[in-house]
Amino acid sequence: MLAFRLLFILTAAGVAVCVAGYLLSGDRRYLGWAFKGLKLAGAAGLVFFAVLLLERIA
Repeated sequence: MLAFRLLFILTAAGVAVCVAGYLLSGDRRYLGWAFKGLKLAGAAGLVFFAVLLLERIA
């Protein structure tokens, strides 16, 4: 459970850094990386909530 939380926090921090990099430099590469990270964060969130649901059932 702790690993999922850590993964989610690190992914969110990575997205924030990429967006900040885009805002500071204007390089669209950072924005693309931010969207990829956002997709990863969404997947991590779905897995996190699935684990929570499975813990409730079992």
